[in-house]
Amino acid sequence: MQEGMFADIVGRIREKDPHFDADAYFFVREALDFTSRMLKKPVQGEHRHVTGQELLEGIRAYAVQEYGPMARTVLDSWGIARTEDFGTIVFHLVEAGILGKTERDQRDDFVDGYNFYDAFVKPFLPTTSRKKAATGRACPRKAARRSGQA
Repeated sequence: MQEGMFADIVGRIREKDPHFDADAYFFVREALDFTSRMLKKPVQGEHRHVTGQELLEGIRAYAVQEYGPMARTVLDSWGIARTEDFGTIVFHLVEAGILGKTERDQRDDFVDGYNFYDAFVKPFLPTTSRKKAATGRACPRKAARRSGQA
């Protein structure tokens, strides 16, 4: 589909529901292509279908690749704050006839896919901060050094 036609359809979607920035729709479409390549799906045909869970993982990987530590900030600026938002965008595109779906596909496939902090912030924290985030406390060696026990 040509960019201009896609942009027109996104414009019509946003007239009904302006919550998400137009760039969010372009990103999801690009992330779907990225996911298909990542999963080595055929370009056409029945076996090209990508499930909601596969797409969420592809979206995560694509956002991290494209935006690095700014991924969460970029998504927030587009109105995307949780995985359910990706499902809303996908189903807006399905309803507009841009994407297809099977009878098994549903919005609930995108509910609680992952935590945005874990997916888009944590991978870029320094190692000690990641340990602290995982355990809820500081790195044991550093805590021991601060207390004079090391």
